Amino acid sequence: MTNKLSILGSTGSIGTQALDVVRMRGINVTALCVHNNVNLLEKQAREFNPNLVAVYDEKKYKELKNLLADTNIRVEAGFEGLCACAEEKECDTVLNSVVGMIGLVPTLTAINAGKNVALANKETLVAGGELVMRAANEKGIKMLPVDSEHSAIFQCLQASPRKEALKRIILTASGGPFFGRTAEQLKQVTKAQALNHPNWSMGQKVTIDSATMMNKGLEFIEAKWLFDLEPSQIDIIVHRESIVHSLIEFNDNSILAQLGVPDMRIPIQYALTFPERFESPVKQLSFADCSNLTFFEPDYNTFKCIKICKDAITKGGLYPAAANGANEAAVDLFLNDKIDFYQIPELVRPAMESAMDKKAISTDDIFEADKKAREYVYNMI
Repeated sequence: MTNKLSILGSTGSIGTQALDVVRMRGINVTALCVHNNVNLLEKQAREFNPNLVAVYDEKKYKELKNLLADTNIRVEAGFEGLCACAEEKECDTVLNSVVGMIGLVPTLTAINAGKNVALANKETLVAGGELVMRAANEKGIKMLPVDSEHSAIFQCLQASPRKEALKRIILTASGGPFFGRTAEQLKQVTKAQALNHPNWSMGQKVTIDSATMMNKGLEFIEAKWLFDLEPSQIDIIVHRESIVHSLIEFNDNSILAQLGVPDMRIPIQYALTFPERFESPVKQLSFADCSNLTFFEPDYNTFKCIKICKDAITKGGLYPAAANGANEAAVDLFLNDKIDFYQIPELVRPAMESAMDKKAISTDDIFEADKKAREYVYNMI
């Protein structure tokens, strides 16, 4: 169980909800890091009195320093500040909730410093899963999933520690705001529509990934590494209500599922209190209020990003890193009104396939593949 926590991305959706859990559970906060929201960080710092705070945007360093000038809190900035929070000496767990490839090195930094990692940064395992899990295993570090789907799998797996009894895992997907639409209809959707998720409140990038269903492809790759599975052991099912958060199937064809209201504070708290369970700030699930639970096969022909990710992890090596980097670039273009929604997978697919076919990879290889994939996408536009 976590006693002292460092939060990377404390002003984002996951970070602020994690602090709700921290308040209720009385967990000590030793470090907080944000991208650029120094005003909210100041409020958090005054409430939780960490040893260290950091702002990734170096232009905000002086402002943050001035805001906290009357405190004894150490202030850092930039990538070095981010990594300093990941290895803060007093913390025992690092919650990594930053968005994008930037999360990979801080995860490895935390592992090398002997910290358990509560992981809400998909890209860490998508791009560097083999390296990260090898490092975690060598250091004896717990990798505790925070994503609702991976947390659900993790919780269900506690019922049977024998891996040979596991037949497959089933990741649920909300289907996003465009479930049931055709590929032709996706050509007409607007940014506002894509950012209007039916069930979850998330940041812009993650919300667009949900709309394209890229998030489920990334989670597919992440699950392969988290649970040491073959891609053939992972399935996806669309579950519109987001009540069943994922399922596992044993070799006798019995299935376990984890259910709850769609509130990220449940998986966040479980990651921070594992293996214990406590009262949470989340309301109780009423089955009378969710009597109709529906399940559908994903439309792989319309939502092509899932298949791109499946192909990437099947190829292995640098292909997942390229797929992730290309997607980040394409989503950036979409959010800045440079491309239409349906063009996202059309840009990601060739960028992924252009990656170098290399099996033994290093962090330098990963960042190079990421860089080239982004350049590929931007150059196509």
